Amino acid sequence: MAGPCSAQLRGEAAAFTAALRTLVNNPQFSDVTFVVGREQQKVFAHRCVLACRCQAFQGMLSGLAGSEDPLGSTPPQGPFILGNVQPEVFLAVIEFLYTNSVTLNSHIALEVLTSSVEYGLQDLCKLCVEFIKDTLSVEQVCEALQAAVTYGQADLQQHCLAFIEGCTAAVVQTQGFHELSDVVLAQVLRSDRLAVDELDLVQAVREWAHVSSAVLERPVPDVAALPVQELRLPLLAPNELATLESHNQRDLLIPVESIAAAWRSHALRKASGVPSRLCRPRRGTRPRDHHRHLDPHTK
Repeated sequence: MAGPCSAQLRGEAAAFTAALRTLVNNPQFSDVTFVVGREQQKVFAHRCVLACRCQAFQGMLSGLAGSEDPLGSTPPQGPFILGNVQPEVFLAVIEFLYTNSVTLNSHIALEVLTSSVEYGLQDLCKLCVEFIKDTLSVEQVCEALQAAVTYGQADLQQHCLAFIEGCTAAVVQTQGFHELSDVVLAQVLRSDRLAVDELDLVQAVREWAHVSSAVLERPVPDVAALPVQELRLPLLAPNELATLESHNQRDLLIPVESIAAAWRSHALRKASGVPSRLCRPRRGTRPRDHHRHLDPHTK
């Protein structure tokens, strides 16, 4: 006689998701409350859903039911104060935990990405990265690149760099460019494919350095020490280099020895004592007559 058969059968996933979506920020049956953002907006949730979907919330909520509450005299329903996150961002995280989907827009995507990393939600992180890649803009690409580097998102990092390479002249005018860290800016400046002339790039780095100097309250040469190592001064014509040297006396942006090395390459008509990468024209570099002396492959 044959034994009993068994199978796991699935109902309609969309209906299940829709039903759970009705519980998002629904005070009915809620047993935990968050007070979110400067607006102090209340967000209602269900402890069992958060705990089973997110280890970070499980740790946060596990002490509520017992007498040894790590948060002190917090009642079972909270509230938890989350003052450093926008309500719209936190609600996107909650939506994902309940429905395994998320509603994003360009204003909150990077902050939701940040929250996904903080809460250890890898699937949400992937959704954010895909959305950011699909909606990149000139105004937001530097902020996205900074986030990609900060959170180790290599795919997003490469995508942002390729975007910057395609419209460099516009990107260097944005607020996001001026807010890049020195490490990330140096990484951008290593690219051979930037679509901007070196003279314009030097000016963009100078403007970035003055903004960073004001924000960090540090001298211009200190904040710019890493990025200026990637400026390709030998590509500049003698008259441009002379003007640069004059401007440099005001803020000491570029080390004197770097300018001297560029002058030496002109005098010797070859890249003498300068790393070869600093003599390669970028994609957007305007040709100068002396470039043929810098490139060993040019006859």
